[in-house]
Amino acid sequence: MSPKQTIREALIEASSFLTACAVTEPQRSAQLLLEHVLGLEGAAYYMALPEPFPEGRRELWEQAISRRASGEPAQYITREQEFYGIPFEVTPDVLIPRPETELLVEAVLQQAKRLWPEGAAPSLGAASGEDDALRPLECADIGTGSGAIAVTLALQAPRWHVRASDISAGALQIAARNAAANGAQVAFKEGNLLEPFAGERLDIIVSNPPYIPAADIAGLQREVRDHEPRTALDGGTDGLAPYRIMMEQLPLLQDPPRLIGFELGQGQAQDVAELLRAAGHWDEIIIVPDLAGIERHVLGAQSVPR
Repeated sequence: MSPKQTIREALIEASSFLTACAVTEPQRSAQLLLEHVLGLEGAAYYMALPEPFPEGRRELWEQAISRRASGEPAQYITREQEFYGIPFEVTPDVLIPRPETELLVEAVLQQAKRLWPEGAAPSLGAASGEDDALRPLECADIGTGSGAIAVTLALQAPRWHVRASDISAGALQIAARNAAANGAQVAFKEGNLLEPFAGERLDIIVSNPPYIPAADIAGLQREVRDHEPRTALDGGTDGLAPYRIMMEQLPLLQDPPRLIGFELGQGQAQDVAELLRAAGHWDEIIIVPDLAGIERHVLGAQSVPR
C-alpha cells in the first residue's frame, strides 16, 4: 500500500490485488473489509472515500486484505454476517449463513401460520375435552451452527418455544452469544441431530444440515473447502445422510412434528421429498425454490392435526 493514498485509492488497489489472487467477489470483499477496518458504514463510509487513508489503520487493513487473499472468507475476518436483517457473529466454528436460508425461515413461518392460525397449539388435554386452552408451539432448529435460523424464528415468533441443537460445542457457544446479543429466547442442547430432544414434544422441526456429498468437498471454492467447518458441509456419500438419520430418529420424539422443513443441495429435492413421503407422517410435501430457481427447501406438513 502506497503512502498518502486516499481511502478510495486504497479500495481500488485492494480490489485489483484480490482479483489477481482469484478471490471471489473481490470488490465486495474489499469494501466489507474497508468498512470493518475504518469502523464506517452507509453514508459515512462513502463520504470518507476522498479522505487520506488513516495511518493508524494501515497495518490492520493490510493484514485483513492479506488474509482475504489467502482465501479466508471476509465474514470470518470481520466476524459478522447479516441474516434476515440481523447481525450474527461468525467464526470458523460455524457455517456462514446464506441468503437462501432466509427463504426457509419465511416458508416455515408461512406454513406455521396456516397450520396454527391462532399461533399456538391445543393443550395436551384438549383432545379429550379436558381443556380447551392453547399452548406455545415447540420448535427445534437442528444443526443450528451460528443460530441464525433459531434466533430469527424466536424473534419473528416470540410466542414459540424455540430450541436448537448442534453436535459442535464451539458452534453452540457462538449461537448462544448470538441469541443473547439479539435478545432472543432460545434453549440450546448439544448432540447429534434429534437425539438431544428424545422424549420431548416438537411441533416444528427446521434444519439446514450438512448436504454436500463427501467426494464433492474437494471441488468446492477454497473459501468454503479450506475455511468453513467440514462437519457443517459433509453430508455423507450422497449428501443425504443427515436427512435419513433424522427420519430414523423421529421415534425418539413423543410424536412426529406436524411441520418439518429442510434446506438441501441442488438436485436433492426429490430425494428428500421421497424420504418425507416414505416416513408417512405428512400429507403435504412442499418444495420451495430459491431466488435462482433451484429447488432449495422441502417441507412436510400435516394439514389435519392428529
